[in-house]
Amino acid sequence: MTRRLLLSVVASLAAALALPAAAQKKYDPGASDTEIKIGNTNPYSGPASAYGAIGKAIAAYFRMVNDRGGINGRKINFISYDDGYSPPKTVEMARKLVEQDEVLLLFQSLGTPSNTQIHKYMNAKKVPQLFVATGATKWNDPKNYPWTMGWQPNYQTEARIYARHILQTKPNAKIAVLYQNDDYGKDYLKGFEDGLGPQNQKMIVARASYEVSEPTVDSQILQLKASGADTFFNITTPKFAAQAIRAAYDTGWKPTHYLNNVSNSVGSVLKPAGLEKAVGIITSAYVKDPTDKRWANDPGMKAWREFMAKYNSDGDLSDPFNVYGYTVAATLEQVLKQCGDTLTRENVMKQAASLKRFRMETLLPGISISTGPSDYAPIEAMQLERFNGHEFELFGEVISNEQ
Repeated sequence: MTRRLLLSVVASLAAALALPAAAQKKYDPGASDTEIKIGNTNPYSGPASAYGAIGKAIAAYFRMVNDRGGINGRKINFISYDDGYSPPKTVEMARKLVEQDEVLLLFQSLGTPSNTQIHKYMNAKKVPQLFVATGATKWNDPKNYPWTMGWQPNYQTEARIYARHILQTKPNAKIAVLYQNDDYGKDYLKGFEDGLGPQNQKMIVARASYEVSEPTVDSQILQLKASGADTFFNITTPKFAAQAIRAAYDTGWKPTHYLNNVSNSVGSVLKPAGLEKAVGIITSAYVKDPTDKRWANDPGMKAWREFMAKYNSDGDLSDPFNVYGYTVAATLEQVLKQCGDTLTRENVMKQAASLKRFRMETLLPGISISTGPSDYAPIEAMQLERFNGHEFELFGEVISNEQ
């Protein structure tokens, strides 16, 4: 009898001890012992299809992660749909990912107009809209939209950096601005005007906008050239950036040319425009440019090139969108590692808001990723660079949002 009682007590203790271990694992839809489902929308077709390289690089990164055994033993199931840079299509795809595919989170959905259309839906559903591929300032609003977080430096900060550089180097500049007529373009324009300040906004002598449905921006460039401007801020997505660079050169207009960061790809913008036509363009960077010879023997870029050769061999080695995709995917990998066995949507956002000076060696020196419960802006520093006809050359210091 005593022995039977002892065995019963031992069995009960063993069961009790096993319960906390089992209870430690918590899952929301899209997560299990073996899998983490991640949703994405990307313009693999349409007017912004150059950005499709980002989605392909992310998919390749997760193939590499899975070959290594996954994240905490779980394989990544990356489900990416083509929305063609069309906000109504994004809404359709986001609903499919959340309600049918039952992903744990949406990651790196691309485009300001597209993400704007699903912003309220994602927050109402309490599904992470994480590290969106847009630099609009609205993504840093944890109080009102706790389920949405940006990743890259915001557009207004970037535009203020260009405005500051113009004031320092060409205080009498006559500025022309070309911008995409949507939230993305207007966000950049606001930051630029704020950076110039009320007393200097008269330096802008011409503004021209375009719709993404337009075939070219040739007429806008002629209009801006006719203004007599000697400085040009080019706020465009890749297709139109290449057109604007080529049209300015071909018409003999040679202003000091500032190009927004999201279209500064040598491979998908400057080459189609004509490298000789892009000489002197000033832009900004926060990831290492794969065409910059200074990174030829850099360990971080060596690892990236090895990744490209094995997992993304069709990708363009001169396209920084491939560096970007690799770096942002690594950031999500870090967040999911921190989640451990608590793969709930709430914990994903908690861990995303708990990054402290996280660095991938594909980020520029001096730049790291930090977030907090009231800080949903992971990267807040950039450095200016100028195109020499072959590659971009960094100049000046790393400029942070606080400077």
